[in-house]
Amino acid sequence: MGREWEQHDDVEIDATPQQVWEAIATGPGYDSWYMGHTEVEPGEGGAVRTDLGGYVMQSTITAWEPLRRFAYRGDETPDGRFIAFEFLIEGREQGSTVLRLVTNGFLPGDDWEAEYDAMRKGGAMYFATLVAYLTHFAGRTATPITAAAPMVPDTRGVFDRVPAALGLPAEPAVGDRVRVTPEGLPPIDGVVDFVNPDAIGVRTADALYRFIRRFFGPMIVTHHVFAEAVDQKKTEQAWLAWLARLSA
Repeated sequence: MGREWEQHDDVEIDATPQQVWEAIATGPGYDSWYMGHTEVEPGEGGAVRTDLGGYVMQSTITAWEPLRRFAYRGDETPDGRFIAFEFLIEGREQGSTVLRLVTNGFLPGDDWEAEYDAMRKGGAMYFATLVAYLTHFAGRTATPITAAAPMVPDTRGVFDRVPAALGLPAEPAVGDRVRVTPEGLPPIDGVVDFVNPDAIGVRTADALYRFIRRFFGPMIVTHHVFAEAVDQKKTEQAWLAWLARLSA
């Protein structure tokens, strides 16, 4: 049968409407908080394309009102599956902004509940990452780092090893300190800023690190590094090796 669904998120952020617009309606903005690498073809009827290492998600822009409203809808599959996003921006006094996000879509099949639960958790993480970006890194552009673990039968088990690999307790909490130097990578010295059963987020002075267990496919990392002179390919290779060791 399938299921139509809708999710609402809102927040007041200490960022200007211009900073919020640049985060949600430009490619460099998306690269600073969303997964993969995104390009935005501006204007109503334009496109949002997100490349996840060869798989490209494409959406059509359905509303383009700079500093006020931005919406786009993913291409619909033959079984009716789609996802759509609508961002609403409202400027407040003293430079703050209220940001509202409405996400909706359709999940086909009788087993939609597990996928919906995973999408809800993933949506919460990405909205929290957007808020973290606008709160701590507004106006800066990150180098996006995306890497996937090897495909193994027990993806849950791989994700459950992440806390120990980061020097965290088995059930980390927001506010826990992280001080670790992954092999082949710069030291990570930060704080856990997001946790749910399928994701862990760590914020440092120059990066947002995101570790994600997906409903489909292997575990991935989607990091956003604001440090200068980041070698994207070399960094992604180091995280691929880290994930391979975690999956062994």
